Amino acid sequence: MRLPPGKIPVDILKEVVFKNLGVRRREVVLGPSAGFDGAVIDIGNTSLIISMDPITGAANRIGWLAVNINANDIATFGVEPAFLFSCILLPENANRRTVETISAQMNKAAEELGMAIVGGHCEVTPELVSPIVVGCAVGVAEKGNYVTAGGAESGDKLILTKSAGIEGTAILASDREKQLKAAINNTMIRKAKNFYNQISVVKGAITAFRTGGVHAMHDPTEGGIAGGIHEMVDASNIGVKIFEDKIQIQPETAKICDFFQIDPLQLISSGALLVSAKPKFAEKIVDNLKQEGIPASPIGEFLENPQIRMLLKKSGEIQTLPRPSCDHLWLALTR
Repeated sequence: MRLPPGKIPVDILKEVVFKNLGVRRREVVLGPSAGFDGAVIDIGNTSLIISMDPITGAANRIGWLAVNINANDIATFGVEPAFLFSCILLPENANRRTVETISAQMNKAAEELGMAIVGGHCEVTPELVSPIVVGCAVGVAEKGNYVTAGGAESGDKLILTKSAGIEGTAILASDREKQLKAAINNTMIRKAKNFYNQISVVKGAITAFRTGGVHAMHDPTEGGIAGGIHEMVDASNIGVKIFEDKIQIQPETAKICDFFQIDPLQLISSGALLVSAKPKFAEKIVDNLKQEGIPASPIGEFLENPQIRMLLKKSGEIQTLPRPSCDHLWLALTR
């Protein structure tokens, strides 16, 4: 079976990858698991939160994205990202300027987040067409003082910050600008490119966690909002009911998705944050996020039955929440 672009299917992850993990070590509190944003390793009274992600589908700002996307995964634990390792793979036509551009982007992003870039690797890779940057971020917490994507509980409210398809909108506006100009005006394309400025969820995640009442958080990257919600309920072994009309979709995202005939709910959504919270804390979390300049609203609630993945459409029709077979960014990039 030929694999689709993006993340490999969950069944292969479980049946192949997770069965080849070396030895068990007592320090590993949370190892590789579907739907979780990173690993947890306990060293004495300290919990190390560690996560890794590649940037593969974006030609512009690839170094900046590599830092922010990896930092986001650490922040979903309610922990500030502190350190970054990187692996930069360059195509054969790369030159010194390519290295300088990517490195400068990474430095700027790390400085903004208070992170130290502490090591990694950089090479020219034969037959590679475009640069790839793989990041590994680390956060440090007091032992046990964090949440995971798998802690959502039945009855919790599901809060979404910002809007759907943020990263995908920015990537398509930047990398497919010539195509989009046939249907979208320059002002809207320029605004869509600036969605990159919304990519970080660090402030929002830390704000929500420190407010209290948070059981779980998740960063909806590949697969978008729909994929992120599925990963969250998979990890928590519960169900969910989502109200489509509560999910914010910016006009730029809607227009670009309409042009490429893709679903904004299945478009990579780095920059948005999913928060599972006790009902009595939900309003306070939303208020505190808004005080920080971060739009947020409840979009659904978690249910006891893990078989229920319900999407209540704007029309009133009830559907099963779609589970992306691949991120719709990849569909757009082939059109």
